[in-house]
Amino acid sequence: MTPPAPVPVVLAGARGHGRWHVENIRRLQAQNLVRLVGICELTPLTEDDFGGELPAQSSDFGALLDSTGARAAVICTPIPTHTPLALAAAERGVHLLLEKPPAPSYAEFRRMADGVAAARVACQIGFQSLGSHAVPAIRELIAEGAVGRVTGIGGAGAWVRDEAYFRRAPWAGRRRLDGADVVDGALTNPLAHAVATALALAGSTRAEDVAGIETELLRANDIESDDTSCVRVTTVRGCTVTVAATLCAEHDGEPYVVVHGTSGRITFWYKQDRVLLQRAGHGPEELRLGRTDLLENLLAHLHDGTGLLVTPDDTGAFMRVVEAVRTAPDPAPLPDDAWHRVPGEDRRVVPGVDALVAAAADRLSLYSELGAPWARPAHHHPPKEVSPR
Repeated sequence: MTPPAPVPVVLAGARGHGRWHVENIRRLQAQNLVRLVGICELTPLTEDDFGGELPAQSSDFGALLDSTGARAAVICTPIPTHTPLALAAAERGVHLLLEKPPAPSYAEFRRMADGVAAARVACQIGFQSLGSHAVPAIRELIAEGAVGRVTGIGGAGAWVRDEAYFRRAPWAGRRRLDGADVVDGALTNPLAHAVATALALAGSTRAEDVAGIETELLRANDIESDDTSCVRVTTVRGCTVTVAATLCAEHDGEPYVVVHGTSGRITFWYKQDRVLLQRAGHGPEELRLGRTDLLENLLAHLHDGTGLLVTPDDTGAFMRVVEAVRTAPDPAPLPDDAWHRVPGEDRRVVPGVDALVAAAADRLSLYSELGAPWARPAHHHPPKEVSPR
């Protein structure tokens, strides 16, 4: 069989996290799977910025797609631009890898997902952790009853971020910018994978799988969005999914999701594709699994119809969480005595928060229920009527 011709690809957003996509596209280009034909940036890159010869560049995404004849696009731009750029690609029949979070509100998400579906283009949402082979492996262990009946799923992310992190872009640390929703925050952006992965292991990824959501959103930094927060999702199946996150950790931790069962537990460190199975009557078993790159999966889908790993509808439940965060009261500033600056590191730390994040994932409890003196009781988001998609 003749190998497929390399797919012409345009990348929107080649700075910041976009640099990771540049390297990944180069890797796939070396395998003759893609050809980078254009970069969309408001400020053009130099060859020094890019590290080599540049393809076509433009600040007009639609015009760039037209002039290059791109068949696929990777969108790694500020959150509020995701929907208009995705729709611009869809109108032209261009297939998509769209970075997470897919949109800043549920309405914008629905507009994007419906537009993509109507255009009949393939769209993959960039939750790389859902490309991990650990996700189907853990689902299989759950189905086999390896840890008994599942009693809930916890997620924990304790990360260190300095104050410059919240100044890296105009939208960073913002809930709104120039009247538009941004909804940046620990749960919805940097540690969004913990939320999406926990929902995936619960088998509750679609919007209609969510029965109710409780949020506790707080901040130690001088920002609009949350940097220390937790969410508890109740699924229509009656499963509890609780995720706690902070960007003000004492020590940088490896984020994880944990499945609690009546006779054991499964811990998944999703950035490492590492799984620990602990169950009654057995010694602990550690598994290290592989991962399918989401752009490679999109290319395989275009070539031979391989199923997409993360369709827009597979992120509907996650977008319900984004919407709950968006409509919750603005994050409460932590009292001055609840955090301190680390000398020489220009970052704010909440003492004891690392243990609190772990306890929330372990006990499926919110910060206020764990006795954090600075936490305020959860904001409840009752289930809304969701039309099945």
